[in-house]
Amino acid sequence: MPVPTEPMRGPSTTPPGILHVFPSQSANPIPIQLITIPDSPAYKVVQLSSSPSPLIRLPLPNTSAMPTYIFVPAPSPTCKRHVPPLSPVDGAVAPVLMSSFQPGSMSDTASKAMSPPAAPPSSPTNEISPCKEAPKSPPEVEIPQGVKDYIQQSKTHMSQACQHMEGGLRLSAHYVDVSVSQREIVRSGKNTNRCLDKELIITGDIDRQKSSMGRSQIFDSLDGKRCSLLLGNAGMGKTTLIKKLCLDWSKDCIPQFDFVFLLDGKQLTLTEPVHSLQTLLLSRSSFVPPCMDPEGVYAQILAAPKCVLVVFDGFDELRDYEMLLQTQEKDLVASLQKDSKAQAFTVKQLFSGILQRVLLPGCTLLLATRPRGTASQLLRRTDSFLEVCGFTPANVEMYVSQYFSDPELRASALDYLKSCNYLHLLCWNPGLCHLVCNVLEQCKSSDALPRTLTTLCHKVLCLKMEKDRGSPESLVEPKSQKTVEPIEETEISNNSQGRRGHKNNRTRARAVARISSRSQRARRMKGQEKLEEENACEDTNRTESRELLSQLCSLAWEGVKSNSSVVPRERTISTKLRAFSLKAGLLLSQSLMKRTPAKLEDNEGGGREVNNGTVGVEEKESKQKGGNAETFDECEDNILLWANPFLQSYMAAVHLSLSRTVTDRSFLQTLPFQTGAKGRRKPQREELELTQRFALGLLFHNRTELQMLHSYSDTVFRDMVASKQALVMKHLEGLSFRDLSSAQILEMCNYVYEASFTHKERGRDTGGKMLALLAVHIPEFLTFRGVPLSPPDVFTVQNALSRGGAEGRSFCLDLEDSGIRICGLRALVGLSNINTYRACIADVLTLWKELEKLGDEGLLQGAVSKFKIHPLKATQVCHIEHLESLVSIHTHKRLSSSSSQSGSILADGVPAVKELYKLEFELGPENGPLALPKLWDLLPGLHNLQHLDVENSKIGDKGAEKLANALVFLRSLEILNLSENCIGDQGVKKLALALKDLPKLHCLSLYSNVISDEGAESLAAVLPHMASLTDLE
Repeated sequence: MPVPTEPMRGPSTTPPGILHVFPSQSANPIPIQLITIPDSPAYKVVQLSSSPSPLIRLPLPNTSAMPTYIFVPAPSPTCKRHVPPLSPVDGAVAPVLMSSFQPGSMSDTASKAMSPPAAPPSSPTNEISPCKEAPKSPPEVEIPQGVKDYIQQSKTHMSQACQHMEGGLRLSAHYVDVSVSQREIVRSGKNTNRCLDKELIITGDIDRQKSSMGRSQIFDSLDGKRCSLLLGNAGMGKTTLIKKLCLDWSKDCIPQFDFVFLLDGKQLTLTEPVHSLQTLLLSRSSFVPPCMDPEGVYAQILAAPKCVLVVFDGFDELRDYEMLLQTQEKDLVASLQKDSKAQAFTVKQLFSGILQRVLLPGCTLLLATRPRGTASQLLRRTDSFLEVCGFTPANVEMYVSQYFSDPELRASALDYLKSCNYLHLLCWNPGLCHLVCNVLEQCKSSDALPRTLTTLCHKVLCLKMEKDRGSPESLVEPKSQKTVEPIEETEISNNSQGRRGHKNNRTRARAVARISSRSQRARRMKGQEKLEEENACEDTNRTESRELLSQLCSLAWEGVKSNSSVVPRERTISTKLRAFSLKAGLLLSQSLMKRTPAKLEDNEGGGREVNNGTVGVEEKESKQKGGNAETFDECEDNILLWANPFLQSYMAAVHLSLSRTVTDRSFLQTLPFQTGAKGRRKPQREELELTQRFALGLLFHNRTELQMLHSYSDTVFRDMVASKQALVMKHLEGLSFRDLSSAQILEMCNYVYEASFTHKERGRDTGGKMLALLAVHIPEFLTFRGVPLSPPDVFTVQNALSRGGAEGRSFCLDLEDSGIRICGLRALVGLSNINTYRACIADVLTLWKELEKLGDEGLLQGAVSKFKIHPLKATQVCHIEHLESLVSIHTHKRLSSSSSQSGSILADGVPAVKELYKLEFELGPENGPLALPKLWDLLPGLHNLQHLDVENSKIGDKGAEKLANALVFLRSLEILNLSENCIGDQGVKKLALALKDLPKLHCLSLYSNVISDEGAESLAAVLPHMASLTDLE
């Protein structure tokens, strides 16, 4: 039988050598010999085909069951763990280094759930072991001095290597501590095609803030959980957060771990079977220094895997992890377990071994990814879900203030940012906030600020191109050279000698003037020729840059189609294109080999990681200028990847919209909302959605500003753009808006907003027509339930609804389970053409209190009167908690005890509570009992409730009694469902007395309870008094 690998609880005593078991069918005792082994995680429970002589097998030899052996941990006076011997000593049985975790588990918790119950320890008491006194930090481990030195060396090296951020910024000076929220998923049984973005529970703003945690709490909150998923869309700062965690570890702020290893998903491109787990951790993980004693360090890692944190980063989506979780061949698993030091495995095999707990069982895993795609296996194996929340307005101000060191520039940038609402909202995404700061750095007036995401990326690309060409010299006429002025005539004596001298002087002056004139003309001609040469060279360089940019845009589109930020290694790229893209900072060169640490200069825009192989432009140039012939691009394991996901999508859109190589038919196939073979709308990916948004924005952009992106004549370019504009309009006009999902309606709002700032030409305003088309056809009942609404998303929705108001339309909004922030909720609720709205109750109450504090009585009146909650389905405990708060306000007719202004507005209570007619309590048997007390407390305030469903909530007899007390106040109740609730006879008796006083009750469901004849008789006794009852189950 298995024995837990945790330290034994209770005082350490030597177990008896022989135990005697007396089975019921035999009078003779069965002797069981307990073999003591050292207390080490390397010793696991195994089942052997043949019985070693010192062991007794169970059950009896004449049975057909497989033998099971018992290994008992030896007494350990201290909490020290020792490196296991490499071979048996003193005749002991050699342990088999095999994981006791099942292949389908990535966590200790999951493996324990799937394993047979552990044998109880042989201990006389149940006292807690001293090893369990400090759960946040593992017990002291006896580590060899050489390994301690390596750990300290790793921390020193990591404290330097993790400092670098994008654009030359440093973590220690420019990092903004964003919060991380704990997410939950819907555990809805087995599903072979579960998508994480659909399974994640989207909470309201207040609940998200309650579940938020700081960096220091990420690993403290795991509470024994060994596998966490770190979620965040592109640019949200997952990699930066991971760097900060590594930096915290280097400063001893995460004492749980002796080792931290960061593995990059880009290494999956290394397909040669020449790697081992030892080389993967000590040579190929990011930010590790050279190891002088790899054997000793690796042995310590294997001896104490619970002190190891392995972080996976660089994965673009969930399917990359799903691929690694596929079942491996038995021979491969055996090879990994037998000798993980053998350099005979691919990186993919080693990654899979770690994720499937074949290698390093017991270590902590942190997996970073974007929250989209199918993840059926990953969801079953993950213990904790964390999400990067993004910047708050205070975070944005702090980031901008740290970005601009000059006080004048800082104040100017903040003023510009506040003057452009959409640009400010884009800064919710840290990656976009950095791009905004790049533009603000060069901005001269608020009129020059970008108003759309397309314009922002266009300006950033222009800045990178200008930086690539260098500061353009002013092409002015060369300064005129000094000419030799004629010698001034002087008074000469009247004698003949004087006259001759005067004549000679005039002759010499004319000669000098002629010579000077010829020299001046020659210099002017030479200067003109030089200027013409410079102009010709400039034109040639500009033309060549356009051609290279066009090739790079085509390459970007290939990456978007394949959903990859890495340029395929088999893709042939010219030397000029490679140099151009690296110098402009559009691509990065990354070596997958570990480097000897080198000190990097913090140049502007050149702050890159040191030993993860990402090479900045300035570093490459300095190496080339220094005469180093070997560049990183020449390394066999070197890869190219896109430096910024937004610029990659933008450049892919340039290829689609502004390239003549993309035919109208091909362009039409890339437009959004395409219909599949069965008439269903094809799902979109984040990168493709961005590209489509940029493509529409470019088609309606100012054509003069797009000249640097193409080399066509004005006529050709105008005709091409007009043709694609017509395709877009025809495609959108042919859509059935009623068939679009909530997510697609949101996409449409974003697309139309990007095209709304169109360049008007010859009286045509195609972008304005698109906005009018959306305003007319957008559904009147607009729901975003289950669709995350970011701050810029809310702005584009508000833009569409405002235009709808101008067209005389009004709307009903459902914003529940959208994660909308309270500031966004206020913006939408404040629209005059919103009839009703639904949202998270806690967020709505917070909004009401903010409006009351600001004294905005008009908006508060509208926010209270328009709010609706009918029908209400409670699926989380917090739903009932928020409803209880709302009912309390309804009962007391004021927002709080100190409220003054809300008294008149709430004089008749809360309309939403008065109009709540249906309440479904669907928390299930696990969470239901947690919220039942609050449910019993709030029910008396729902006087108009007609339908109450409390099925499968385990209310029992006590709950039935509480419900019976509340039913006295529910005189309007018509339908009551109490099925599958473990209600017995006593509970039914209490209910029967209350049910007879419900004059409108016509449907009662009590099936699948534990009601006997006694309870049935008590119910039958009141049936004659229930005249309206027509349906009884």
